[in-house]
Amino acid sequence: MITNETVNQAIDYILLHAEEGISLEDVAEHCHFSKYYFCRLFKAQTGESVYGFIKRVRIEQSAFRLKTESGRPITEISADYGYSSSNYSSAFKAHYHVSPAAFRKRCRILCKEHPVFHHKNWSTESFQECRKKITMEDVKDYHVIYERRFGSYGKLCRDWGRFLEQYREYVSQDTKFLERTYDDPGVTKAENCLYDICMSVDKSCPLENTATIRGGRCAVYHFKGHVTEIYGAYQTIFTVWLPRACYQVDPERNLFDIYHRADCAAMNMELDICVPVK
Repeated sequence: MITNETVNQAIDYILLHAEEGISLEDVAEHCHFSKYYFCRLFKAQTGESVYGFIKRVRIEQSAFRLKTESGRPITEISADYGYSSSNYSSAFKAHYHVSPAAFRKRCRILCKEHPVFHHKNWSTESFQECRKKITMEDVKDYHVIYERRFGSYGKLCRDWGRFLEQYREYVSQDTKFLERTYDDPGVTKAENCLYDICMSVDKSCPLENTATIRGGRCAVYHFKGHVTEIYGAYQTIFTVWLPRACYQVDPERNLFDIYHRADCAAMNMELDICVPVK
């Protein structure tokens, strides 16, 4: 768990500005620390260097766009992140061991064979099936207590138990339970996936680890089923619905889930997958 709020602010800044060619110096200045002290603090909290994290985020964000913006040329997407065609191909191959073009072709196969989330009875929904489960909504903002973690989304049930025990005094009848997700496990290694466990609170909450999840225009996929099928629902949204619906994920807002029911014993969930779009 990442407990230092300065590091969390740095992560938020990097994720938001990865396209802009930011440097270690930029991030340290944003956090008002010397780069030497900040480097040690960031590595201690995340296990990665600032430079390594920025480099990984840039490649993985571009890979996500290859997957979800299938109509855009690879050269355009690589240019968004400041790469020339040759440099991008080399950096991409170093990270994924395949070319950008091969990765794009393999996306559907990869999502079906994911080792953690693959469900034996799951298959990609058609566009029409997916569209029936999606509504376009103006979702409200949520002020939340959050805990940020790196690791497999498969650990979420365990993490939720600890989170609820820690913050039970802040739970009321109006509390909403949310997850803010930053990575697609079809693009990012399980151990590097970043996520926030959250619950809504009043803005008067005195805790330091509070934040606002921005709502706004979202494609809301209404999920009901086994926990192992959630990954498949996300992949259907990304690879089937999103390209044909003529929307793009809004990079300035985060994807998040709103829980309505969770039966941890039976591993069945009802939740809204909120995908900010533009």
